[in-house]
Amino acid sequence: MTSADPPAFEPTSIELQSVADSKITSVSVYPTRAEVTRVYKFAVQTGQNQVYISGLPNVLEPESLRVEGRGAATIHDVTLSVADEVSQEFVPMFSPKLAELLSTREDKEDALTRCEQALSSLRQYLDSLTVQNLPVTQLESVLHQYETTGARLDARKKELTRELQRIDTEIAAENAQMAVPPEDHWLRNMAAIGVFAQTPGNVEIALIYAVPYASWTAFYDIRVDMDAKESPVKLIYKAAIKQNTGESWDNVPLQLETSTPTFGLGVPKLPEVVEMKHEEAAVMSTGNVNATFRVPGLVTIPCDNAAHNLTIVELRPQAVMSWVAVPKREAKTHLTAHITNASEYTLLSGTANVYVDGSFIARSTVPSVSPQESFDCPLGLDPSIRITYPPISKQLSQSSFYKKSATHGFTQRITVHNTKSVPVDGLRIVDQIPVPRNAQVKVKLVQPALPLGEGEGVTGKGAEAESNAGAGAGAKGKGKQSASVSVSKGVVAQWDGGDKTDRRVSWVCAVPAQGKINLTLEWTVTVSPADAQVVGL
Repeated sequence: MTSADPPAFEPTSIELQSVADSKITSVSVYPTRAEVTRVYKFAVQTGQNQVYISGLPNVLEPESLRVEGRGAATIHDVTLSVADEVSQEFVPMFSPKLAELLSTREDKEDALTRCEQALSSLRQYLDSLTVQNLPVTQLESVLHQYETTGARLDARKKELTRELQRIDTEIAAENAQMAVPPEDHWLRNMAAIGVFAQTPGNVEIALIYAVPYASWTAFYDIRVDMDAKESPVKLIYKAAIKQNTGESWDNVPLQLETSTPTFGLGVPKLPEVVEMKHEEAAVMSTGNVNATFRVPGLVTIPCDNAAHNLTIVELRPQAVMSWVAVPKREAKTHLTAHITNASEYTLLSGTANVYVDGSFIARSTVPSVSPQESFDCPLGLDPSIRITYPPISKQLSQSSFYKKSATHGFTQRITVHNTKSVPVDGLRIVDQIPVPRNAQVKVKLVQPALPLGEGEGVTGKGAEAESNAGAGAGAKGKGKQSASVSVSKGVVAQWDGGDKTDRRVSWVCAVPAQGKINLTLEWTVTVSPADAQVVGL
């Protein structure tokens, strides 16, 4: 090298420990992984600086690693030394405490063996005594010495047994503790970053990387206040977050993502200095069920693979309560809320704990719901609405002239009692009259007097139509929408769902507080000829 040659280029080496020398500024949790942003601040010298960042997670996905930063410098190269290039196997060391415990246990086992041998020898000595070699005058003294020595040896044996049990417990605890790898065992990856600086100064770089073994799921608390006239439903949107990535997330800004991330390896240049801005908690919907939720405040999620629950938001959705009962099957009333998501939040599919007036009622589910969409949420049984459904009342058969046909009358009475202190509006009671399967059988609905469309096989009051086997399928959909009939104050009868072919009748009722209503379903069955055998009569 001549005097005109430039001096040899020696890069400045900078060593950083990831956890100690950085701060997590953002964590985005996806359904199956997370993206972590760590910011490092350090000083560089003029020229080439080689930055080594150790203690990165073993599970870091190499293709996801990218570098961003601020300062008058340029990033030249980024490489990742993954942990599997070095043995990751954890071999617990033999601790001095474990050696001491094992030595003590061996001493105690030897002492216990000697004690048991002494007891055995004492018994053998007593068994060997005879009247020839032991005068009667010495018998009492010998027996006394036997009892004293035997009691002392028994107590010693019990003491040694307890000590061995205690030592075994300590040995097991020590083995378990040594089997747990040190905290940094899961943080063995290292990143090497080349930074070229025109002038000495401080720079700031951010490492952004993805890690598996992190996830979140949505779940809900649905709280219903039956006494509330407006907004009776409160929906508490929650998230259960798990992570076992090797590093703890302590006091970090957290985002919950619903989409699947796409990561790529890149080496961008450092941009000009830009001040960081604090963003308020917000939600950004990106599709029907894709959204980003920024959780307010800072959150701590330790690396323990346990579910950590937090509240995303409390909503007061629009809700219409309805009740439905099918007393022919069971005298119970089912409560349902028709909920409209009037918020900007996308509701993800998840389980829901339902509380009515402060009491846990049932566990339900919430489907994926976009803003302004609606869903029906079953809220369980409402025991405050009591239904009485006595047996069917049958009338005597009446035969027509020359007994060509016979008519049978049937009456089903239903009583509904609202024990609430508030009225119930929108209670639907569903029942059914028989469906004839033969042309010889005709069914006539008497009460409630519901009209039927043309082509239907059962008729309302004052008219009759026949239904024969095989005609049901062709009759469906031919009739016009049935009109409703006012039965009494606050009670309207109609064909359930507008479908008259399966003979379901429903009453939509408004029941006053502490009030009762009575419903009647009455029909006749005419059989021709009169002596024909009909199943179900």
